[in-house]
Amino acid sequence: MTDSRGQQPSYETYSGPLPGERTGAQQPGGPYHPPQAYGAPAPGGAAGVQAGGTLGGQTGAGAVRRPRTGARTTPRTRKARLRVAKADPWSVMKVSFLLSIALGICTVVAAAVLWMVMDAMGVFSTVGGTISEATGSNESNGFDLQSFLSLPRVLMFTSVIAVIDVVLMTALATLGAFIYNLSAGFVGGVELTLAEDE
Repeated sequence: MTDSRGQQPSYETYSGPLPGERTGAQQPGGPYHPPQAYGAPAPGGAAGVQAGGTLGGQTGAGAVRRPRTGARTTPRTRKARLRVAKADPWSVMKVSFLLSIALGICTVVAAAVLWMVMDAMGVFSTVGGTISEATGSNESNGFDLQSFLSLPRVLMFTSVIAVIDVVLMTALATLGAFIYNLSAGFVGGVELTLAEDE
């Protein structure tokens, strides 16, 4: 049997193109630059655009993307308009009770401090001596202001006023919550506009 294929090239000495390999000019060995979406316009107008298209859409060295000038840079202050539709009478009573107790304690402390300052300045002795001379007679010494306005009596009187103030403020605040709820049912309540802190 004879071989009809003729002489075959040797695989060890073959230097031609492989199957599927391009036979054209080889790519340069430089770095790869991907094409960009927008090329830099050349000074020549349309010719420059065509030249940029032939160059693969690459931008020139002097092309810089500029920021948009119409963008707002000042932040807006957000506002919300709310309406107080109802005030809970129970919560109003608790808050008003605590506030009235704090106010009563401040009243007692302020009265004690004021009495001590006036006593140290000699106000009671001077005014008391003047009143005792004006109201005194041969049989009595007159009205004694210092014994009437003593510190325990002043603190007791101030404490009674503070207790009455606690009861009245709590009752009036609770009654005011009921009245507000009734009026809010007719007119819609108080409207408030809230804004964020800048």
